[in-house]
Parts: sequence; structure tokens; C-alpha cells
Amino acid sequence: MALAKRNEGAKVNANINVTPMVDVMLVLLIIFMVITPMLQNKVTVDLATSTTATPMENANKEDAVVVAITRDSRIYLGQNQTTLSNLGSQVRDDLENQTNKVVYFRADARSHYGTVMDAIDAVRTAGVEEVGMLTDQRGPRAINMQAPTSGQ
Repeated sequence: MALAKRNEGAKVNANINVTPMVDVMLVLLIIFMVITPMLQNKVTVDLATSTTATPMENANKEDAVVVAITRDSRIYLGQNQTTLSNLGSQVRDDLENQTNKVVYFRADARSHYGTVMDAIDAVRTAGVEEVGMLTDQRGPRAINMQAPTSGQ
């Protein structure tokens, strides 16, 4: 009589399937690529629209000094809320080591005009000579190509 011996160890597959892991990593990479640009503008404001806006690529840089003014007259330097009296000194400190001494303003379209002008004055008294106002580009107007009709 012979002993029956089971050989189950020879059938084990030790290969690791990395395809699902790669799929998950690619999805996460795409999500982070989409969300990262949205994290730069911490303060949500509805910008005014303009038809003659000039592109300001430097405003999107990480070291750009951006002042945001909301519709309820709150003032933010970057993502931190500040007061009008502290704005000038904080901007001066932020621009101390920069070569491009430009401050960009993101004012809500419905914010108070006086608050925006006071913030610009506070930044100007801090020694900033160049100020950029960020706006949204207004889309092209639809031109009515229909000829006028006569009353016949």
C-alpha cells in the first residue's frame, strides 16, 4: 500500500497583481492635479468682469501677494483675514525679499468701493507703487446680424 500524498503547494501562484493599485494611484493623481489649482485662491469672491482685461500671469504664482476683499468688506491677505490698519505693515513684510513688488487685488464685484480704495491706500502707504486689479474676462457679445425691418 502506498501513501497518498497531496501536492497543493505546487499550485500556489505567488505573483502580485499590481494593475488595480496602479488604477487607484492614477485616479488619485488626476484628482490632486485638478484640486491643486483651486487651493491657491483660498478666499472666494465673485470678480468684476471686464472686456479689456490684461492677463496677469504673475498673480497665479505661489509667492504673489494677493489681497482679497469680500462683499461684506472683510479683507484677506493671502488666505489670512486681516484688518485695514494692519494691511500695510503685513504687505511690507511680505514684499521685503521679493524683486517684483506688485500687489494684486481680488475684490468682489459687490464689495464696497470705499473699502477697496482704503485697502489700496493702505498698500500704497506701505511703499507699493504697482497695484493690479484682477477681473474676469467678459465673454464676447453676440452681435445681432438681423437687418432692420421696415413697417410695410
